[in-house]
Amino acid sequence: MRSVDSPPDTVAFLSDYGLDDEFVSVCKGVILSLAPEIRFLDITHSIAAHDVRAGALTLVRSVQYLPAGIVLAVVDPGVGTDRRLVAAVTSDHVLMGPDNGLLAPAVAMLGGATEVVALTGAGYELSAPGGTFAGRDILAPAVGQLCAGVSLGELGDSIDPATLVPGMVSLPQPQDEGLAGEVWWIDRFGNCQLNIGPDELRSLGGEPGRAVQVQIGDQARMARWVNAYADARPSELVMVVDSYGLLSLAFDRRSAAEELGVRAGSGVVITTGER
Repeated sequence: MRSVDSPPDTVAFLSDYGLDDEFVSVCKGVILSLAPEIRFLDITHSIAAHDVRAGALTLVRSVQYLPAGIVLAVVDPGVGTDRRLVAAVTSDHVLMGPDNGLLAPAVAMLGGATEVVALTGAGYELSAPGGTFAGRDILAPAVGQLCAGVSLGELGDSIDPATLVPGMVSLPQPQDEGLAGEVWWIDRFGNCQLNIGPDELRSLGGEPGRAVQVQIGDQARMARWVNAYADARPSELVMVVDSYGLLSLAFDRRSAAEELGVRAGSGVVITTGER
């Protein structure tokens, strides 16, 4: 990335604001009033309200594909409290948002932070009658100032990158003859990404073309490991390696989430009988 001393010209924006209210447009308006030439890229504004974990996982999936510049992320159930707002500098990006576990996994994905600043600088914040819209009143002005050429050091004090609040993402755990994992993400097609990779399944004896048992709550289903959704037979549950390199439960042109009755965070146990 160009040095932060060279003003960024792209802002990628993620939030749980949705699009029913004016929140996203107002934040963009504040930034554009300070840096009119900025390009925006909307990652998503459909993170479930207050779901820091989902926001962190979305950033991890997407940040490696974003252009160099600023990543503004706002999922902030602690708004108005003493939680920190930070800017974390990596080799190609400056990630800005609440320090509540939202940013740390993406910072790690990008190789770690070379500098982190707590956004405490006086004089750039918007005055407001209440403290419930930090995205508009603190983060957006900080982003705009940085894009307009203000140095990061003027926006706050440097802090130890090791003090960033870690993201709480689960890892699969051995259980009996299998692996206990969970559904990390359900995409709009209803495919269910697991926190289990193909190498972990191979360690149990799983192989492409063979079926494994998937235990979800009280139900047990067989799922065949295939290469593509279209390889599934009618009504057959399959397991594919998705575009992020993790295993996903899927049906061909049907929602696995609806069929299995799962949501993000649902527990899954995978067994093969081969150890």
